[in-house]
Amino acid sequence: MLAWEGASHARVELTLLGGAAMRRLNRRVTGRRGLTDVIAFALPQPDGKLVGDVYLCPGAAQRWVKGRGKGKGEGVDEELVRLAVHGTLHVLGFDHPEGPGRTRSAMWRRQERYVRRLTDGAR
Repeated sequence: MLAWEGASHARVELTLLGGAAMRRLNRRVTGRRGLTDVIAFALPQPDGKLVGDVYLCPGAAQRWVKGRGKGKGEGVDEELVRLAVHGTLHVLGFDHPEGPGRTRSAMWRRQERYVRRLTDGAR
C-alpha cells in the first residue's frame, strides 16, 4: 500500500497512451516536441479532495528499458510501475530537481521504495 497523509482524499486515474497520442499531449501541455514516458496533472477540488490524471506511454517505457540494455517483459513491467508511482507522487505534490540531482532527490528515493514494494511480490 502506498501511504501518504493526503491519499485518503485523493483519486488518481492512469491512462495508457500510444506514442503519437503521448507526443500530442506532450506538445499541448509542455510545448515540447517528442515522446515522453509520463505526464501527470493534479486537479484540486473545491471540497479539498484531490483528483489526478497520470498518462503513461508503454512504448516510451519499452524504448527506455531497451536502451538500458534490458530485455522486454519484466523490465518494461517494472518501468511502467515506476512511471505510475512517479506520476502519482507528482499528483500528490512531490517534486524533484531536473538534471543529475533528480535520481538523488527525496522524491526519487520514495518512488524507488514504492516500486520495490509493488514489484517484489510479482517476481
